[in-house]
Amino acid sequence: MKNIFLMSALALLVMGYTTQAQAQDADGTDFLSLGVGYYDIGDDDGAADFRLEYRDGHNYFWNIKPWVGAEVTSDASIWVGAGVLGDWEISPQVYVIPSFGAGFYEDGGSDKDLDYFIEFRSQIELAYEFQNQQRLGVAFGHISNASLGDRNPGTEILNLYYHVPVDGLF
Repeated sequence: MKNIFLMSALALLVMGYTTQAQAQDADGTDFLSLGVGYYDIGDDDGAADFRLEYRDGHNYFWNIKPWVGAEVTSDASIWVGAGVLGDWEISPQVYVIPSFGAGFYEDGGSDKDLDYFIEFRSQIELAYEFQNQQRLGVAFGHISNASLGDRNPGTEILNLYYHVPVDGLF
């Protein structure tokens, strides 16, 4: 639970800092995001983490955008969920992307037991945008059941993302 509060506080701090940054991505670029990383940092239950996300480019209140995605670990645990993210340019071609979402989790048997089928994901990402609008980012996230279960072990995940504009795919 402490990690959720820390990640939320960091996301709010970043959002407050970036409100003065100019709005970007006004063209409504939708992204298909691929991620690979390490699940359960600092624990013996570590595994590879693979992600596929769709990030809608429509700007809503305070440049908040929806996303939907799925992740699977090399130990066959699965998380499928959706949420909201901020997408702010903090310097030319550098973006900070805090996000929050909720989803359903199924333990693959070898990974850490997160003790509930509903899990929340908070994440902070730093990404570089190339001239072709593709992005490369690194993200640190936390998944937790927010004490809905009998226990709330949570897990931390470090990912490398590659974001491709959807209109560039077709």
